[in-house]
Amino acid sequence: MRLIGMLDSPYVRRVAVSMKLMGLPFHHEPVSVFRHFDGFAAINPVVKAPSLVTDDGVVLMDSTLILEFVERLAPETQRLTPPDIAALARNQRLTGLALAACEKTVQIVYEHELRPSEKRHAPWLERVEGQLRAAYALLEAETGEGWLVDERVRQADVSAAVAFSFTRFILPEETLARIGFDALERLSALTARAEALPEFRSTPME
Repeated sequence: MRLIGMLDSPYVRRVAVSMKLMGLPFHHEPVSVFRHFDGFAAINPVVKAPSLVTDDGVVLMDSTLILEFVERLAPETQRLTPPDIAALARNQRLTGLALAACEKTVQIVYEHELRPSEKRHAPWLERVEGQLRAAYALLEAETGEGWLVDERVRQADVSAAVAFSFTRFILPEETLARIGFDALERLSALTARAEALPEFRSTPME
């Protein structure tokens, strides 16, 4: 399988790390939706990262849909979603919070880097920062000393750690201060544990 997209995207990185944790072989192609638009369009005309080209040549997109597909390829013992329904509900809730944090971080970046300064809408940015603050506060409140769902790494852990690292890497210090990022001590510790795993270390943000 071919995974298309840059690892500075949290969505591409969560797929890459997840596939490694599940022991699924793939070839990563670091194609940028900005710098390599035409090359990406030749693979997927929608130009959406991540894109996954299956062994049968089917092009999938959206990290959550890709992970739903690849989970079917992994042995049950290697899957990142728990079989117990209560544990699955917790996994999906926390994964959703992590993805919300990714989305709001990306919105802040795009607002600052792609929109002219005179056209930025301050109330919109305040709202997005508030949503980002809320997502991380809820994650922090549900983070303990171990993994988020049970005794092993699950998708919630991957997504939370990838989101946290991405936000810390991409947002300026003043924005991090406004959302209370330094107070997220338990989430920071969880991220450090995850980033120490070989599957994370071999998949650094580019």
